[in-house]
Amino acid sequence: MAVTHLGSISFSSSMPSITSPSLKHPFNLNKNKPLIVAAMSDDPVREWILSEGKATQIKGISPIGGGCINRATRYDTDAGSFFVKTNRSIGPSMFEGEALGLNAMYETGSIRVPKPYKVGSLPTGGSYIIMEFIEFGASRGNQSALGRKLAEMHKAAKSEKGFGFHVDNTIGSTPQINTWMSDWVEFFAEHRLGYQLKMAREQYGDPTIYKRGQRLARNLGPLFKNVVIEPCLLHGDLWSGNMTHDKNGEPVILDPACYYGHNEAEFGMSWCAGFGGDFYKAYFEVMPEQPGFEERRDLYMLYHYLNHYNLFGSGYRSSAMSIIDDYLRMLNV
Repeated sequence: MAVTHLGSISFSSSMPSITSPSLKHPFNLNKNKPLIVAAMSDDPVREWILSEGKATQIKGISPIGGGCINRATRYDTDAGSFFVKTNRSIGPSMFEGEALGLNAMYETGSIRVPKPYKVGSLPTGGSYIIMEFIEFGASRGNQSALGRKLAEMHKAAKSEKGFGFHVDNTIGSTPQINTWMSDWVEFFAEHRLGYQLKMAREQYGDPTIYKRGQRLARNLGPLFKNVVIEPCLLHGDLWSGNMTHDKNGEPVILDPACYYGHNEAEFGMSWCAGFGGDFYKAYFEVMPEQPGFEERRDLYMLYHYLNHYNLFGSGYRSSAMSIIDDYLRMLNV
């Protein structure tokens, strides 16, 4: 679900004020300046770049590979470069959720993310998002820096509303329900495991994984004994394809599925993220490890295995089923 993009640009902080009628809560490019879903035009991306993007000339437009859901394009202009993602079949709600997440992470001033500028509808159907274009470095990134910066984001951004997010968004192309709840265990059981289990039952007619998974979801409490859980801002889909570093070697994270949740849930994609010892050491220096961390690691991976099962098919079922059965034995339920 990752998209690769190269290039960099520095923009002034005086981007335009806009609001989206389809958002529950408009997101701010700056503290007091909301973003809009653009009005319709023949080419709204070009129109925005040549007006509010402060460019007078588009020098080149080139496709960028990497994504399996959206099309990614680089726009080179006399005002610098922009990164644009388009989807010809999905309306702007998916990109609205992404932009809200990017902006929330951006405003923490911790780890680097591309700054979102504009979300809108395409005249022929579908939608687009315009964002900052970041030049990626050629050398391998620093795991310690990634762990520290990620922990700083988790520590800096917490929600007073509880667990959830301002809007529902997507994990890959799967809907991710973010209705606010005050209890993390209930939130994770209902909106993460429960939703995916229902999808598996409806899509594959799989009563076994549904029944066993629901039994686990109803009995998660002992795994969180003596744990302090705060609603931290999470990237939500942190795997190797969504992590990189800029030309200065600073970590960059992309393509989020943000919500406020238990910080340990951020490691749910660790099976394909490549987090090493240096990453965890630096992370826990900022956000100390809590009792039972190792026992909960597979639980958070389960959500993503279930999502991959629903997205990509039966190749992921055995991994999800194995985790469920292991926890049922551990919890003796």
